[in-house]
Amino acid sequence: MIPIVFHPAYEAELPEGHRFPMRKYGRLAEILRARGLVPDGFVTPEPADAALLSGAHDPAYVAAVLASQVSRAIERAIGLPVTEAVAARACASAGGTLRAARLALSHGLAGSTAGGSHHARRAGGAGFCVFNDVAVAALALRREGAITRALIVDLDVHQGDGTADCLAREPDLFTLSIHCERNYPHDKVPGDLDIGLPDGLDDAEYHAVLEARLPALVQNFAPDLIFYNAGVDPHRDDRLGRLCLTDAGLLARDRYVVDLAQSQRIPLCAVIGGGYGNDVDALAARHALVFEAMAAA
Repeated sequence: MIPIVFHPAYEAELPEGHRFPMRKYGRLAEILRARGLVPDGFVTPEPADAALLSGAHDPAYVAAVLASQVSRAIERAIGLPVTEAVAARACASAGGTLRAARLALSHGLAGSTAGGSHHARRAGGAGFCVFNDVAVAALALRREGAITRALIVDLDVHQGDGTADCLAREPDLFTLSIHCERNYPHDKVPGDLDIGLPDGLDDAEYHAVLEARLPALVQNFAPDLIFYNAGVDPHRDDRLGRLCLTDAGLLARDRYVVDLAQSQRIPLCAVIGGGYGNDVDALAARHALVFEAMAAA
């Protein structure tokens, strides 16, 4: 079976009525257990410490988060109260992505049931993202010599501005973002390849974009590892999306990315990215699709 990473801290307590669907992380773990995708249990990661996080972020920002002393402006930009529990969640998420990436390098495929916090920039978080777990993991693996080149395939509905910012001076850590152009963030940070989509794109139209752009990029860049942000907010029912993918379309997308990596014999580490709405069961079921796609590969 595919190694899947989970930490209880992925689900932090938020004030009653907060609009971020925090419960989806625990519910996703329950669904994966029920579907038999973790017969031997989840892999539990070591949360990232300040030194690891400072490889991608300003050390002063890291220290402020860990002390629960971020400025009100940054806390408003993040959209979450930066409490001790939320900071612990961000550390566990970054550590989880790094653990999943290491597992992918040894097993071919692996994933974390959190991660994809792609709006966190070097100097501060934003958009429900505190630390940029993919940037933290990619830079750590490159520093220790585990990889030379990595490709970040970001298919969340929002542009990966934070990842582009954290990896702006890293040509061997290539950022691809395929997102809805007229969506958040308004002040996008250009990545290595940004493909902005029009509102309302359906399954077939979206898949045509993947087929036209992704295979040549993977083949020509030839990364040692692919980080796949499998955000489910391109779904037609997502509260913060503007695209019109169905559950079947998301599964076809995930299978396409996973199968492409497998065909090129490139390890792939999946993170779940964004997904928003009041129906937590439906959200968690959509997030489970990428793990089903990997298990079927």
